[in-house]
Amino acid sequence: MKNTDLAKKLLELLGGTDNICSNAVCMTRLRVGVKDRGAVKAEQIKTVDGVLGLVEAETIQIVLGPGAVTKVGSAFSDITGIPLGSVSDDSDDIAEIAHANKKAQKTKHDKPLQRGLQHIANVFVPLLPGIISAGLINGICNVIDYQTASAFATDWWYLTIKTIGWGLFAFLPIFVGMNAAKEFKGTAILGGIGGAFCLGTSVSGFPLASQAVAMPFTNSTYVVGVGGIITALLMGVFFSWLERSIRKIMPNLLDTFFTPLLTVIIGSLVAVVFLQPVGAWLTNTIYLAMDFVYTKLGALGGYILSAGFLPLVSVGLHQALTPIHALLNNPTGPTAGINYLLPILMMAGGGQVGAGLALYLRSKNKRFKKMVMSSVPVAILGVGEPLMYAITLPLGRPFITACLGAGFGGIAASLFHLGAVSQGVSGLFGLLIVQPGNQIHYLLAMILAYVGGFLLTWFFGFDEKRIEELYPEA
Repeated sequence: MKNTDLAKKLLELLGGTDNICSNAVCMTRLRVGVKDRGAVKAEQIKTVDGVLGLVEAETIQIVLGPGAVTKVGSAFSDITGIPLGSVSDDSDDIAEIAHANKKAQKTKHDKPLQRGLQHIANVFVPLLPGIISAGLINGICNVIDYQTASAFATDWWYLTIKTIGWGLFAFLPIFVGMNAAKEFKGTAILGGIGGAFCLGTSVSGFPLASQAVAMPFTNSTYVVGVGGIITALLMGVFFSWLERSIRKIMPNLLDTFFTPLLTVIIGSLVAVVFLQPVGAWLTNTIYLAMDFVYTKLGALGGYILSAGFLPLVSVGLHQALTPIHALLNNPTGPTAGINYLLPILMMAGGGQVGAGLALYLRSKNKRFKKMVMSSVPVAILGVGEPLMYAITLPLGRPFITACLGAGFGGIAASLFHLGAVSQGVSGLFGLLIVQPGNQIHYLLAMILAYVGGFLLTWFFGFDEKRIEELYPEA
């Protein structure tokens, strides 16, 4: 097919001239910006003579090969009347491909549960810088206290730093309540008031906390701070719903005064009687479940958690673990701020690295090998999305073998009783947050995850034909 004829055919399948907003070429691809993705006949484009492949990312990328792409691109530009631009072809756009695949995966599994969990994540993600810094401070201070027999316990500068670590977790329910109310379209400060009911007795100073108070229905004694951040989350959501409901029926003249007043009064009474017991039950259930998996199942539990983590990540269900990590890193909680779950889950990334290395060594596809090696180094450092969404997940079998191989690292993390003093990083950077003294054990567990992912992928996860189908060489 002549270059002009090919350009005309591609334009037709891309939705016509009116659907084109940009066109550019790199070394091998014609990249076309379109107004309406629904008008693009992607499957038909793939079958056109002269087209070597198609990548649907932020632009429609038609792989034509070196030399040919310039000629077809020039003809395409003449037909559309849009000047032809040029872009680089670095690393075969691994980040862009990963982003597109991730977006498609999220869209495929965009269900009410995933959307709800995303809301929860949106509540906690803005808090992560504080949780990370406070967790690290607490971990470092614990080491200093142990090594020096609390030699700095009365020094003002040391107490100042220590207060930062403990203060964040002491008042964390207020921040959670504020973010939850804001996320669910309420007024942040009203949610913060709800979160204040979840503070411990040492910081609350509420009249309710100073005496034994019998609660309605159960006649049990009220306990301040019941449920912690889980209750604060529920209160923030409830307060935002209540505020919006009251505002619908409140006259505009009275809205500024009575909507927030009624929200906090009605909301607090309902929350203390109903939401706090629910939050306490959820919190206790989470701790019991974690204890069962970690203590009762032991190595088997470590394998299941590590092997099953990335499937959760791929569909967005890992968002549910965000408040759990915050609970486990709370220095006043049952684990004294040591998160024993996180190191096990971090092994999942190690399995992906091992799988990537196996694919690189076995494949003869130069383009694919280049893509793998552009994503493996960052995966080693803890950024695994390019490797997962651009390589292992699209291929299928390597994703499964990577997950199964990661489980061996999870077993080691469980047997070594690895704990993290904070969160926010993984991979080799996980060494920064692992409980001091366990760095060597963390490395050994990660190496086992590498080896497990490598061997299972080498023997059971490699399929060169599938690689050629998904990553054709130009």
